[in-house]
Amino acid sequence: MTGATTSTEARHRLPVRKLFAASAGNALEWFDWTIYATFSIYFANAFFPSGNDTLALINTFATYALAFFFRPLGGILLGRFADVRGRKPAMILTLVLMAGGSVAIGVLPTFHQVGWLAPILLLLARVAQGLSLGGEVSNASAYLGEIAPPERRGRYSAFFYISTGSAVLIASVLGFVLARTLDKAQLTSFGWRIPFMLGGVFGLVGLWLRRSLAETELFEQNKKRAQKVERPLLTTIRSHPKAVVRLVGLSMLSTLCYYTFFSALSSFAVKTRHAADTDVFLALSVGTALFVALQYPLGALSDRFGRRPQLLVWAAATAVLIVPLSTLVQPGLGGLLVVFCAGLGLYSAMTAIAPAIMSELFPTELRGLGIGAWYNLTVAVFGGTAPLVITLFARTSSTLYFWYVAAAAVLAFFVILRLPETRGSELR
Repeated sequence: MTGATTSTEARHRLPVRKLFAASAGNALEWFDWTIYATFSIYFANAFFPSGNDTLALINTFATYALAFFFRPLGGILLGRFADVRGRKPAMILTLVLMAGGSVAIGVLPTFHQVGWLAPILLLLARVAQGLSLGGEVSNASAYLGEIAPPERRGRYSAFFYISTGSAVLIASVLGFVLARTLDKAQLTSFGWRIPFMLGGVFGLVGLWLRRSLAETELFEQNKKRAQKVERPLLTTIRSHPKAVVRLVGLSMLSTLCYYTFFSALSSFAVKTRHAADTDVFLALSVGTALFVALQYPLGALSDRFGRRPQLLVWAAATAVLIVPLSTLVQPGLGGLLVVFCAGLGLYSAMTAIAPAIMSELFPTELRGLGIGAWYNLTVAVFGGTAPLVITLFARTSSTLYFWYVAAAAVLAFFVILRLPETRGSELR
């Protein structure tokens, strides 16, 4: 038996093209969302009345947060669409919405040109992206979980955030290059538009990659059952309440970690702690490279030793270290490198297996909707408000926001303690 197992392991080949195609949309989604947060310090005054830079930045982050509250709607509508019509058409639709929103932001007129129509158009573009991202995360996670062999689901899941991390790395490197080659006036005038236009180009690449994807066997076997489900959102609560609670508990801390290190911390470091933007972009780039490099090894580790131990280490270490790390957010590259590398290194323990964990919580006929609705509702509440909260908290205490993250880590730790081990299990 051992010899047969070893032979099977040796013959297995990862479908790398399929994994990257499934993850391509997620890469574009997070590239666009990251550049919005990262470059907001440059374009905030373009869409809101000039004269108060702090107020303009808060309004920009408020738009960022409002768009997040369309994510649950996107998760419900596009998740249900994926459950009854297919993962592939849903993933293509989300990609079109996201790329279109990115290009729209890149060409929008300013407040000086069209007045209050400018922030309204910005909000509409962000709403389209919010709907898109609400469906993308759930549907791509379901797709990766459903095509993976049970004993390799952690490895397959790792590609989800390999793509995400690579996209964020491109965004942070782009920020570093633009900050080094353009002065602040140029960045404020036109430089911030460049990344959003690139988002449209990346969207075309993603569509080309996804055109050849086949539907998953699990979807084909269960689509008739999915079509017969009445009140599917209510069914997730009535029939799978533990899955909902577990997903919310895990997603709360995961979301705060993501938006702390990939989005909110960049603006906080520059605006509040007066760090050089080039140092912040460089430190984020190095930390993101480490984040990407750790995904596959940690995905494989979970296939061997289990999901729960890995998640417990992530939550406990975040609870203990997040506040001390925040004190290192100061001018100077050294401290910033420690913050981004430590924070993103810990976070990779969760992200490497996130699609596996989420896809293992719900049955196939409810997987897209179940993940889409409850994951995105949690992200809307905690992620959409993260940049705004960190900006407001900074006015009264430089560490209050990080205590908030530590408290979320403690709650997540106790949720994970009750999480059943799912390593090697068959999807329902």
